[in-house]
Amino acid sequence: MGWMSKVFLGCLVAFSVHAQPRYITVASTTSTEQSGLFRHLLPIFEKKTGTQVRVVALGTGQALDMGRRGDADVVFVHARALEEKFVAEGYGVRRYEVMYNDFVLIGPKADPARVAGGKDALQAFQKIHHTRAAFVSRGDRSGTHFAELELWKAASIDIAREKGTWYRETGSGMGPALNTASGMNAYLLADRGTWLSFKNRGELAVLVEGDRRLFNQYGIILVNPAKHLGVKRELGQAFIDWIISSEGQDAIAAYKINGEQLFFPNAGG
Repeated sequence: MGWMSKVFLGCLVAFSVHAQPRYITVASTTSTEQSGLFRHLLPIFEKKTGTQVRVVALGTGQALDMGRRGDADVVFVHARALEEKFVAEGYGVRRYEVMYNDFVLIGPKADPARVAGGKDALQAFQKIHHTRAAFVSRGDRSGTHFAELELWKAASIDIAREKGTWYRETGSGMGPALNTASGMNAYLLADRGTWLSFKNRGELAVLVEGDRRLFNQYGIILVNPAKHLGVKRELGQAFIDWIISSEGQDAIAAYKINGEQLFFPNAGG
């Protein structure tokens, strides 16, 4: 091979490497993806920085497992106890609060458990259990599933022992679980963001809301590069810094459906 050919080949390789897009992988909840939030946020960040964000939407437990394996650079989830455990075990560098919304109890307008209009989530869960009204659970170790299990526990119901045919575990994301509930005319716990963006409501409506126990906080964490050398520390931290910056927080607040705000930024506490 002549020297000119070698120079050309070297330039071609250099150009190919340079042309590869910069990207990070974010393991996040299905609610941030299915609510449409990422479709709103990511183009703003990518235009500003030139870094692409590849989102893998999973339940919070699965997203954190992905981080533990080093298959993601950042996790963006909503189960504080699990997030703090992730950091305490050394898999994450630091947890930052990002935003919040709330969970709502969805159910059929016919309301066989007679819970509509209440603001006590525990009382509503007790009524659903007492009447054995159809209930759909995500059953996928997500933040929403974790919150649901905590509510059953707080209502003094051992759902693992007492669930029956009335209790349907889907093992799916929020959107598919809502579709199942719509088809069954069943109750379920949903995050408000996904509910507002959900179209196939059928006879479903929000029946219980406003209980402080339904508060839903989101956090973001850089996967620890000391555990996994392949983690893109600088690019991942740049994404986190933007999300919690005034620009990122304003972008979160600006995301609305039919004039209703889905998420409320609170990175500043």
